Amino acid sequence: MALDPSNETRQDDSERRIEGARILIIATHGFEQSELMVPLRALRERGARVDVATPDAETIRGWKDKNWGDPIDADLAIADARMADYDALVIPGGQMNPDMLRMNTQAVELVRACERGGKVLAAICHGPWMLAEADVIDGVQVTSWPSLTVDLENAGAIWTDETVVVDDNIITSRNPGDLDAFVDAITTLVAEQRAELPVA
Repeated sequence: MALDPSNETRQDDSERRIEGARILIIATHGFEQSELMVPLRALRERGARVDVATPDAETIRGWKDKNWGDPIDADLAIADARMADYDALVIPGGQMNPDMLRMNTQAVELVRACERGGKVLAAICHGPWMLAEADVIDGVQVTSWPSLTVDLENAGAIWTDETVVVDDNIITSRNPGDLDAFVDAITTLVAEQRAELPVA
């Protein structure tokens, strides 16, 4: 279903309740600059701890305006990341980034672990390529950059042209123009899941 992020009261509640959440972003060279940096900054501003995992725990460089963009430092290696430690997994796009990540068996297994655990799994633009590679979207409604439509449908997904699509724990968006709705959807769903956790 498409998520309507216009409910201000719900969003305000979500922003308060995401305090203390842990979110993992996985990426490698060629990530779309805004699709990593906007969620990283916005989710941190909303109180989450956000880690960036790269294949070798090394600095990676983004892609911006048809050229190499800014570097970003890694917090850990993908091989050292455990979904048990996180509330959500976020996959930015950029054509190169997910195309290389889907050849990384540890990155693919993180996606599968996220889905098995019922945790928030969010991908934007070309990022849903990773969902197809991990075989977690059979029967799931998704969106993406338009050129991925056939790939995602071949993986069993139901593709739709929406700003943001939320199907159970999976969130997808099309492009950088959808980032506000994408981040709001992540915030809302993470908050809802954390609210259902037993109180310690």
